[in-house]
Amino acid sequence: MLFNSYAFILGFMPLTLLLFHGLRRAGFARGSIGLLALMSLVFYGWWNPIYLLLIVPLMLLNFALATRIVPRDGRRAPVAKPLLVLGIIVNLAALGYFKYANFFIDNLNALTGFDFVLGKVVLPIGISFFTFQKIALLVDAYGGRVDRLGFVDYVLFVTFFPQLIAGPIVHHSEVMRQFQDRAPVAGQTVALGVTIFTIGLGKKVLLADTAALYGSPVFDAVASGARPDVLLAWGAALAYTVQLYFDFSGYSDMAIGGGLLFGIRLPINFASPYKAESIIDFWHRWHLTLSRFLRDYLYVPLGGNRKGPGRRYVNLLITMLLGGFWHGAGWTFVIWGALHGVYLVINHAWRALHRQISGGVEESTELRRRLSQAITFVAIAVAWVFFRSADVGSALRMLAAMAGRNGIAVPPSLAGQWSSLPAATGPADGAVTLLVSVGLLAIAWLAPNTQELTGYVGPSGAHVADETHHPPALRWQPSAGWAVAIGGLFAVALMLLSKVSEFIYFQF
Repeated sequence: MLFNSYAFILGFMPLTLLLFHGLRRAGFARGSIGLLALMSLVFYGWWNPIYLLLIVPLMLLNFALATRIVPRDGRRAPVAKPLLVLGIIVNLAALGYFKYANFFIDNLNALTGFDFVLGKVVLPIGISFFTFQKIALLVDAYGGRVDRLGFVDYVLFVTFFPQLIAGPIVHHSEVMRQFQDRAPVAGQTVALGVTIFTIGLGKKVLLADTAALYGSPVFDAVASGARPDVLLAWGAALAYTVQLYFDFSGYSDMAIGGGLLFGIRLPINFASPYKAESIIDFWHRWHLTLSRFLRDYLYVPLGGNRKGPGRRYVNLLITMLLGGFWHGAGWTFVIWGALHGVYLVINHAWRALHRQISGGVEESTELRRRLSQAITFVAIAVAWVFFRSADVGSALRMLAAMAGRNGIAVPPSLAGQWSSLPAATGPADGAVTLLVSVGLLAIAWLAPNTQELTGYVGPSGAHVADETHHPPALRWQPSAGWAVAIGGLFAVALMLLSKVSEFIYFQF
């Protein structure tokens, strides 16, 4: 059941809201939480009921382990550490089997000449996200950062449907106490939720899916051996760059908006990442909850920056390599992670060198800021080519085309390879593709983002990198004018749902 589907928008969500708020207003606050947990399991099982045979046993096991690991009276049980190790192994084993088993077997066969066959392993949707949440809770329970757990609250923590499939990756401290709130949800909170959900739906339907029309056919054609000219290659690369942004940003908005409809504030996941002035800044803005997880549960345990710059750079590379591999079982994702690891090492080394040369005096001019943003964006777009491409060879062909290897016009001998492309993305329209992509990117660069537009802050109440001291002139408020505008956007998006497409991060 997709967020951008009639079944969800006109069926599942209204029914769940009606039952939840009915119980809450009748004074059955705990019952409303139990209902929300049950409906979240229904939501997950809707994709394929057999998925419940994975998530439910893992959830029960993790709950049992967490309750034994949590220190009591300030004392940690002797079995706490073995249980923590067991929990991490079981969770990673489940993730490893479903997501990476065939990848390792295929590479083993390629290296050894063997012919091992595992068979098709169907990836349970959302497994990467809820696995990370369960591991984080076990680690925090061992560290004494978790109160005693209630079973229903824990079930909802793992399965809360607005963020179950593709995040944000939620920390237990951000939502557990919210689940215990017994008050009816304020009308303004619901109005804000509807607004943010609708903005996210608009991003997906109007912007991300439009960009896909210009990027996907070209990447698919390159995977089949076609060689686009430089304009079409850059147009397609930028189209995917903007598609991925609005697709995942839209999903995150819909998750946050959906959470608010039940009175739950989820963490912000995007903070205008394409406005970043460095790769370090980018990772403080892009997929914030994943960055936080990788920092707190991988980079810091590896030693972080506590053991000198050399070790710090190694830790950054390891963290980003594993972060790339987390996104998908393929060498393209490994290379994407490695590229960002190298970017971060260069960025940190440059900052250290610059501080040393300048004596710690930082001067930032408008020209320097814009140049930094341009360099950062190009580096990001180049890395996305690997992220999107079907294989390494396709990525290299696309990059070669972007470098001008195929010239500005497609050779006539290859024209037939483009016959399957829509007219709007044909080789003669490389300039059009590039123009559309830049136009869509201008929205990400120039328009206020959702947080700036609505004033939304995460569960901690803290602002993130995109929050400015100068709110946009057009700031959301619960008014008739805004109700009409959001209603109009919702109606337009709803009419365009006939061509439903999955969110990109569902595959991760």
